[in-house]
Amino acid sequence: MNTIEIPLSKKKILLLTIGSFAFVFFGVIFIIFPEKFITYLIRSEEFVRIAGIASVVFFGATGIYGIFKMQDNKVGLTISKEGIIDNTNATSIGLIKWDNIETIKTEQVMSTKFLLIFTNNQEEILNKVSGMKRKLMSANAKMYGTPISITANTLEFDFDELEKIIMNKLKIFKNEEFGQLS
Repeated sequence: MNTIEIPLSKKKILLLTIGSFAFVFFGVIFIIFPEKFITYLIRSEEFVRIAGIASVVFFGATGIYGIFKMQDNKVGLTISKEGIIDNTNATSIGLIKWDNIETIKTEQVMSTKFLLIFTNNQEEILNKVSGMKRKLMSANAKMYGTPISITANTLEFDFDELEKIIMNKLKIFKNEEFGQLS
């Protein structure tokens, strides 16, 4: 099995970071001038202010993460005979071995597609991480049934092509594992 290395896309990361800071800017506006955003549907200044605070906190964190990710010179995703080495997002865990992967499913939230990697060692994976990363991965596990997800949002690669390659490599591994011809 040939090793495939997919680099991070600094352009995509920069655009995501700029978008995050735009939401921070509007969150600050919501906090300072909540009365300007009162409408027929949104009648509470407190609600607008809380939405602004949530926007500043969440998108501020993603913007800061984007700044750090811009400095990351590691390969975004490596697909090898051992497995998948993931460095695509804040919950990346490094090597996901083929023999630990049970199945892979594609999920989409709005326009963002991602691969859900279901493994036979989810508790072991969660025990390797701590802090905010563990909380994010646990939330992912509760929502989707697995803590591991891979997106192409930060990669110099098309999602549909990435999905085909990973699914094909998993199929090849499973066929070899069971002694079948690939």
